[in-house]
Amino acid sequence: MIPEINFWGVLVATLSSMVVGSVWYTPKVFGTYWMRVAKVTPSGEAKDAVKPILITLGVSFVSAWVLAGSAAISQHFYGGNFLPNTLITATILWAGFTAARFITHDAFEGRPARLTLLNCAHELATFEVMALIIGLFGISAA
Repeated sequence: MIPEINFWGVLVATLSSMVVGSVWYTPKVFGTYWMRVAKVTPSGEAKDAVKPILITLGVSFVSAWVLAGSAAISQHFYGGNFLPNTLITATILWAGFTAARFITHDAFEGRPARLTLLNCAHELATFEVMALIIGLFGISAA
């Protein structure tokens, strides 16, 4: 069985990750705190952001694709309403993979617990917005 994936939902969800990140890490939200705790000093050069943005888009596309496929499989297994199933699937994937890996890596790297919490919360927000979009687009555009 190949899961039915709405490609447009995946594309919009991919772009949503950039919006969530832009808001989350803006200086007036968590950006100033994140830069201080993560010991990040921006160069001020726009060209230095191109590579991380392209990497983020690629990784976000993979995440949105996997979420959409997982949600479709979950939908076929559980039935019911696709939107809540997608939101629940996103939470489970975030907890089991994203948060678990962040916590493990950050513990071994000696990163501050508040930084781990901030980044895990950002990823949860990103996954939930992606899930909302994918859930609203539905399973297949075909």
